[in-house]
Amino acid sequence: MKNSLYSIIDLKELTGLGHKSISKAIHSGVLNADKISNRWFVSEKEFKKWKDSGFKLENAVKLDLKEVERQKIINEIDIAKDFNSENSQRRFTYIDLFAGAGGISTGLQMAGGIGICALEIMPEACSTYRHNFSHPVLEEDIKLQSSKEKLYQVVDDFFRDSQTEGPVDIVSGGFPCQGFSMAGDRVVDDERNSLYNELKEIVHHLKPNYIFMENVVGLRTMLNGKVEEKILQDFEEIGYQLQVKTLNSADYGVPQTRKRVIFIGNRIGKKNYHPMPIFSKDNYKTVRDAISDLKNKDQTFCENHIITRHNKEMIQRLKAIIPGKSLYENFSDSWKRIEWDKPSCTIKENHGGVNVHPELGRVITPREMARLQSFPDNFKFKGAKKWQLVQLGNAVPPLMAKAIGLAILKGLNE
Repeated sequence: MKNSLYSIIDLKELTGLGHKSISKAIHSGVLNADKISNRWFVSEKEFKKWKDSGFKLENAVKLDLKEVERQKIINEIDIAKDFNSENSQRRFTYIDLFAGAGGISTGLQMAGGIGICALEIMPEACSTYRHNFSHPVLEEDIKLQSSKEKLYQVVDDFFRDSQTEGPVDIVSGGFPCQGFSMAGDRVVDDERNSLYNELKEIVHHLKPNYIFMENVVGLRTMLNGKVEEKILQDFEEIGYQLQVKTLNSADYGVPQTRKRVIFIGNRIGKKNYHPMPIFSKDNYKTVRDAISDLKNKDQTFCENHIITRHNKEMIQRLKAIIPGKSLYENFSDSWKRIEWDKPSCTIKENHGGVNVHPELGRVITPREMARLQSFPDNFKFKGAKKWQLVQLGNAVPPLMAKAIGLAILKGLNE
């Protein structure tokens, strides 16, 4: 407790609360804290304010209890049999908003989905999407009404040309959530969060049978859980009953631990199913399973296997990293040496600082990154290496999206 600063460990001893509750209080803004050398510290003054507020202390604990209650109403369904089979009879239509390179689209297609359209603003990601899918991607700004009108026209044309009736079965997408803030007891959102409202507007207009939204785990604790409540309420107002659950990609055959919050909802009176885990810690796919065959291959071996040329000093520094540790203390995942015999840590792009190969003195290649994200080898990424890494770091793992698609399909078919 140097200089009257309390660490999370100190606060656990002083309050009797768990690490999770204290972290939630910090991330939701209930408890003001400063990050020093990648660790949270709370001043004596802020701790006293927090301690004196019995409501706020109680609220941090209530958040954990609320999550327990919410999990009781989650419907899970076994999709293992369908996951491991190739059933050409499975069919549903989907639209992918904030599509990126197409991680969700790849997974939904694996589950039997027929893509109608995608929407994405990043040019390099659009190039990748066009190369890998036959349906169109609109390189547009979702905030513009003209972009929405183009999307609606593509949907109308699809159903007219295919001589089938709508509506779309699934509208999917992730959205940024930094703009949520509080006004008294009410959650408000500002222009930074407009993309969430744009997604909601498109859903309200198209009225798909189901929606599937993906976001980071931190959303669940934002503003003490009120952001999640607002999302559920907003979609209920336009006719959708949602359930939300945190899923781990490793549970669905992805050789990577990547947790994401998944909202699933429908407006047609069906059940919202989340997929039951297919794999467990005993049989998770590992880094070795995914990329060991690429260890001694040069970049002519397969597309996107672009090897970074480090200088001699950096090669030695990278070789010296202990498996599971990072080159830099302030980075938790980037520049981290992944381990052969377990799933990778979360794959992300941090200005070129991607994960370090488990054995060699180099960072992993875009193709190795794609394998750890569960993209098939015939999926080609476009753009310079820098933009390939960005696309991969932002992507939803296809196998997790496949599992979600199969779970939604179970609900559609009931």
